[in-house]
Amino acid sequence: MKTVGILLFDDAEELDFVGPLEVFGTAARFGADCEILIVAENTAPIRARNGLKIVPNCTFESAPLLSILIVPGGLGARTHARQNERILRFVRAQKGLVASVCTGALILAEAGLLTGLAATTHHSAFDVLEQYPSVSVRRGERWIIGERVATSAGVSAGIDLALALVANFWGAGIAEKVAENLEWNSTAWNPKGTEI
Repeated sequence: MKTVGILLFDDAEELDFVGPLEVFGTAARFGADCEILIVAENTAPIRARNGLKIVPNCTFESAPLLSILIVPGGLGARTHARQNERILRFVRAQKGLVASVCTGALILAEAGLLTGLAATTHHSAFDVLEQYPSVSVRRGERWIIGERVATSAGVSAGIDLALALVANFWGAGIAEKVAENLEWNSTAWNPKGTEI
């Protein structure tokens, strides 16, 4: 059983985490052996960027070992979350794959996880990510998956990244079923001719 944690903080962009949550949740219904948890500093409700309130399942201290940690972006990632040492410590401590959506890459960069790696983010934040000189910013990439770290471009690209991760962990067949179920017409998660 793989545990997928979704890191939340105030002003996280809703689709950055709800899209991957839907992908992994649907994958579980199609046979992927995974569970999804919302992880935050504490269990108080989190207010996302557009007002959605979410009650986390667990805290940084009570979270189990995670196979995948999804780090969303949004105004909170651009501002307070990447300056929060507790968040940065939690992200650094992960032993599984850490994947950012949109400007969640700024949190990964601040935590030092992108040092020496290629990464992408939302097009409006390329210049901010380029302020980390040890990160090779890839403009125009929808997503990048490395050995321990993955990044994706803005907002809806997180769905493509999540589908690509489902394909990597549980096979392209399950990812295809999930995409069909979600009526996700993008094939960017598995471009033609690309082996997953």
